[in-house]
Amino acid sequence: MWSNATDLNGVRWRTSSFTNGGNDPQCVEVAPVGALWAVRDSFDPSGPALGFSELAFRALVESVKRGESAGS
Repeated sequence: MWSNATDLNGVRWRTSSFTNGGNDPQCVEVAPVGALWAVRDSFDPSGPALGFSELAFRALVESVKRGESAGS
């Protein structure tokens, strides 16, 4: 995990296409950062971000698509 948003200065974030016009309280943003994918809370852009390898990020996306929760 990066310590704060300044560690990711200049990163181009993308918001989920499933966001309800920015009003969805469960919205995240993602950005490629070198060999990792960064994921952060869109309502706390200055907060921490998690870093995932390409393989782990793909597994996360597939898990979300299947509707799995943490620990499933």
